[in-house]
Amino acid sequence: MKRIVLTFGLISGAIMSALMLATVPFMHQIGFNRGLIIGYTTMVLAFLLVFFGIRSYRENVGDGYISFGRALSVGLLIMLITCAFYVITWEFVYFNFMPDFAEKYAAFIVEDMRASGASAQQIAAKTEEMKRFKELYDNIFFNVGMTLLEPLPVGIIMTFISALILRKRRHDLQDKQDGVKTNLVHQENPVNPV
Repeated sequence: MKRIVLTFGLISGAIMSALMLATVPFMHQIGFNRGLIIGYTTMVLAFLLVFFGIRSYRENVGDGYISFGRALSVGLLIMLITCAFYVITWEFVYFNFMPDFAEKYAAFIVEDMRASGASAQQIAAKTEEMKRFKELYDNIFFNVGMTLLEPLPVGIIMTFISALILRKRRHDLQDKQDGVKTNLVHQENPVNPV
């Protein structure tokens, strides 16, 4: 199991990191709204490897069989490796190339509220909230926690769906084998109508 989990986790994590690094130079052109769409799309693409990892485990280790619980545990381990890559990559990007990200994000949120017609009191409250957020976000532990919360829900959903789709119990296989044996018996001993 370790080899499959590591292989698919590392590939998925590398894809996630590479796609993040590919979009960083264009962050200002992309903007925050489209950045969210692109970011979550790349997460879904990277987490597709969870499906293929579970399937590989089922076919190569489980001889075509995997319970929902085992599929879920394999998928969660792959997903956690991918999330670790995401967090490490973001920490590297944020502290080395985008230390003003929190300020720009705060300005975007306040401007978005202003454009939507929020009152001056609401805008002032949000400005204070974003200042506190910026202070917290500069703390690496808070930053790691917030960053982990981005891909985690997507990964959990993708893992759960993959485990549901790929689970195959032994009696499911036994039923199929019994059906094949029955068909073979009927073919070998055809009933003579005479």
